Amino acid sequence: MSKFVAAGETAFTAEHFSGRLPLFLAAAGVMVASGCSAIKPADSFTLLTELPPGFSIKGEASYVPRTGESCTVPAREGRNQPGKKFFKQDLKVEAQTARFEIPLISNEGGCPLVLKRFDYEVDAKYGRTRLNIGRDYAGISFVDKAISTSPITHQNTLQRNCQWLFRTAGPKNNISKILSCKAVAAPTTPEAIQRDELLGKSLTAIFSLAHEELPYMGDTWIKFPEGWKRCLGKSIEDPYGFCNGNTTNFKPFKMPDGRDCTVYPNCTEQGL
Repeated sequence: MSKFVAAGETAFTAEHFSGRLPLFLAAAGVMVASGCSAIKPADSFTLLTELPPGFSIKGEASYVPRTGESCTVPAREGRNQPGKKFFKQDLKVEAQTARFEIPLISNEGGCPLVLKRFDYEVDAKYGRTRLNIGRDYAGISFVDKAISTSPITHQNTLQRNCQWLFRTAGPKNNISKILSCKAVAAPTTPEAIQRDELLGKSLTAIFSLAHEELPYMGDTWIKFPEGWKRCLGKSIEDPYGFCNGNTTNFKPFKMPDGRDCTVYPNCTEQGL
């Protein structure tokens, strides 16, 4: 179940759906309760986020005073964070589509607010431990009037291609992975979205995951038919391990599941 947490308001739960998010989400202890939103459908839009297997997402909607208003967003008081609304979709083993109703307007302390940004943090698991997580950030901007962008259609999409980048770290040359998600530009992809064009419409953010993994840093691995081999560098303890033309000397590494291996991702030349 996707969750919507509005700081300083009565929280409500939405059906299936998620910048650099504040630690507030994890530490604030905001109550999440089932219920009905006071936001009318005309004052919000539907955000659909398609996630690959093993992904989760957290979102943060940020609001600013409406153009022409002289009021300001009230200051944060403890766990109450005016001008912010938080969203979360938990990790699932299978692919999933998260669905949220995002308010386009809000009101804090009598100050009329409009949606300015939606920032999200995408997490993905690559191993069994809690540290075996890759993470990346992205966001969507909203404006009063769009500048040099295509009109929003009923099925408008924003697409990001994600890829695992592998590296070794520490004295045991443990494999760790970095998640990199890049925007895919298309003729219908707006840089900033005009708020009014989203009334009663849906916006879909599609995350795909590349089948092939690549080294995080250049000149540190060499690809062979059986897989990638980690260059030795100056010694087996060399934390950088640049190849520097040495295509015959390599060092073993440890996979996230604890195996000692010589070829990535097959572990050994025999593909075991």
